[in-house]
Amino acid sequence: MTEPAATRTPADLPVAPLGPSDHTDYNVVIVGGGASGLELATQLGDRFRRTKAGRVTLIDSSRTHLWKPLLHSVAAGSMDPSEHELDYLAQAYWHNFRYRFGEMVGIDRERKLVQMAPTYDEENRLITPARSIPYDTLVVAIGSITNDFGTPGVAEYAVPLETAEQAKRFNRRLINACLRAHTQPEPIRPGQLHVAIVGAGATGTELAAELYRTVREVVAFGMDRIDPAVDVRIVLLEAGPRILPALPEPISHATMETLKELGVEVRTNARVSAVQADGIHLANGEFIPSELVVWAAGVKAPDVLRNIGGLETNKINQLVVKQTLQTTRDPNIFAMGDCAACPLDDKGATVPPRAQAAHQEASHLYKQIQNQIEGKPLEPYHYRDFGSLVSLGRYTTIGNLMGFIIGRNFRVEGWFARLMYRSLYKMHEYALHGGRRVILSILARGLSHRAEPEVKLH
Repeated sequence: MTEPAATRTPADLPVAPLGPSDHTDYNVVIVGGGASGLELATQLGDRFRRTKAGRVTLIDSSRTHLWKPLLHSVAAGSMDPSEHELDYLAQAYWHNFRYRFGEMVGIDRERKLVQMAPTYDEENRLITPARSIPYDTLVVAIGSITNDFGTPGVAEYAVPLETAEQAKRFNRRLINACLRAHTQPEPIRPGQLHVAIVGAGATGTELAAELYRTVREVVAFGMDRIDPAVDVRIVLLEAGPRILPALPEPISHATMETLKELGVEVRTNARVSAVQADGIHLANGEFIPSELVVWAAGVKAPDVLRNIGGLETNKINQLVVKQTLQTTRDPNIFAMGDCAACPLDDKGATVPPRAQAAHQEASHLYKQIQNQIEGKPLEPYHYRDFGSLVSLGRYTTIGNLMGFIIGRNFRVEGWFARLMYRSLYKMHEYALHGGRRVILSILARGLSHRAEPEVKLH
């Protein structure tokens, strides 16, 4: 829980001491412990342990890290997040960087300070005070949040999937809805066990397929008053003409057919005009009753970036950066991942907000920050699209790979596609832990998976 330091001017905020170190006084501060920020902090921390060239501080408002593409599995209940969450304090200890708990609320570019809000616990007791963190190089990597496009009722009644806590919250609501329907004296009412997913990008599509299985598995554990074929309905809504608009059209069509075969109701050209407690309204006047609504229709950068420190931003709050990932108005401030608008081509397109882009940018900045410390020129970043993969749970994985093995684009499906999909996460884990720990974690998760139900029941 955080509250902005509204009553204190930036100049009044205390500068937090970084603690003793045998490093030089060059400070690299990374704001955001998502995929790109945590990978960069880990790699730089390991390097600075050897070279003594500087020190790294990672700022994040969460205590733990969970790879964002896993959130749909956590929400569906097909994954135990405790097996995949990483503690920032432990990672910082192991990899020679400092972790500071809190939320960035401003940047003092003249004094080179990141301004942080105070944090409070559930009883509103102060955890950490408002303070400032000094930097020589600043990297902003705070990711993205849900864009509700001003749709009425979304903030009150829909669940976004931006964080692990939101995914867990949705799963708890799903389990509670099943328990309520099973134990109530009256019959299950229409819409009581319906789930509407707004937005048929990768997150929404993957969640729909996972939910089809997990809801049935939850009901199978003794909830015999619920008939999944009659009482459970999953509706996937997309405002555009097809699902998975970022992927090639044949893959979109194949995925849609698979979802329909599973029993997921897919609606395209269905724009949501409002969300309320018992369902959603479409722009054409139709009402779809639903107990649970997930909003996955779009993303934007967090509102804190709007005009922060006088830096240039676009209409969805992304920091506008050059090809070097430096912000356009300050060469000492970089941005990467979903919160950065990096040029992709001469037509004005920007690098898409995808996990592979975040991984590439972290690897690029790892080298370029060293160049900056040494006073060398920075190299431009060029995005490489290796394709896209969509996991439909245990049913199938489908996607396209670009320039892989044979030098041209081709469609993949089934076992090979699933292997490639899992390898993306293993690459992230390898960047954070190295090969030995990745192998050990695979073995440990395999053993625990066999000893427990395949779906979370609490």
